[in-house]
Amino acid sequence: MAGFVREHHDLLNLLVRAKSEQEARERLWKSLQLHFEFPEFSEYLNTRVRIFLGDLTNERFGLPDDPYHDLVDSTESIVHCAASLNRKSEQQCLNVNLRGALEVIQLARRSQNRNGLRRYSHVSTVAVAGRRQDEIVTEDASIDWATSDFDPYARTKKFGEHMVHQLLPDVPVTIFRPAIVLGDSRWPLRPDDRIDIVPANYVGKAVVTIHQKDAPAHTIYHLSSGTGSQTFRELTDALAAAGGTSPPSYWPWLGGPFSGMVNWLSRRGGATGYGASLLKVFWPYLNWNTVFDNSRVVAELGGEAPSKFSTYAYPLLRFSRENKFRYPAKSWPLPTSSPIPAIVGQVHA
Repeated sequence: MAGFVREHHDLLNLLVRAKSEQEARERLWKSLQLHFEFPEFSEYLNTRVRIFLGDLTNERFGLPDDPYHDLVDSTESIVHCAASLNRKSEQQCLNVNLRGALEVIQLARRSQNRNGLRRYSHVSTVAVAGRRQDEIVTEDASIDWATSDFDPYARTKKFGEHMVHQLLPDVPVTIFRPAIVLGDSRWPLRPDDRIDIVPANYVGKAVVTIHQKDAPAHTIYHLSSGTGSQTFRELTDALAAAGGTSPPSYWPWLGGPFSGMVNWLSRRGGATGYGASLLKVFWPYLNWNTVFDNSRVVAELGGEAPSKFSTYAYPLLRFSRENKFRYPAKSWPLPTSSPIPAIVGQVHA
């Protein structure tokens, strides 16, 4: 949202899961205050945004007839970036990543039939590539239906892309695949393996810029660090130097026993079992030594490559520790009883 309202003049429809418009506004403030001071945020919210109270997993988002028809009629382009990242829950991924995506696609279909749709942008993930090892993967070679998936998240996101192509053949479509922003420099990993980490601000800029172009050069873009991805050793050496500590030792031969221990612990109850079950899900993404070619997005952004993770890893770690790994969100500064201005006019999604 920040890039769209700051750098472009389109009005925005936002689907927000909330019981009231004020609750929706407060949720937006908590999620966007990293990008705005409140006066600027409030000004944009009152003049550039229209909120629709709905839920992806409900038919027509649970909207009454009039608001839904209004949404269809006023939508000229769509960015679908909602997803469940719950890699353990098949049900959650099915509900949000498939049923929810289908509802957004149906909105696109109806908007296209009604007034025409300028663009449909679908935010997916590089995880659609499935189980890979020691590869540099290009956009067109990512999806191989014969390759098994890591988890329900990757599987449902892959099928979500398939639905977009099948159900919107007459709509200009752009697929964005952000890299997996996961990292761990503990001892069972191989020090020279690369991990593809890309900063959120680069991903956001790419989505906003390419979505607003009349004719992007491609349909699919990896939003990744590509061959510029750093190794675990490079990252841990940078963190150790910044923190004034010794870098860790790597014992990659422990990878097998470590994985077996994680699998065993994941079957136990309590906090230990829960933590191990999460690590079991994420472990394959840490040792697959696979990166995703990003030459398309770099060219589309005029040669701009993402910042290397080592340049901001330590400040991010320090900030996270100081705030106990929770963003210190500010509360809504106005009383909830304050009047909410009416928002009128044609809006874009």
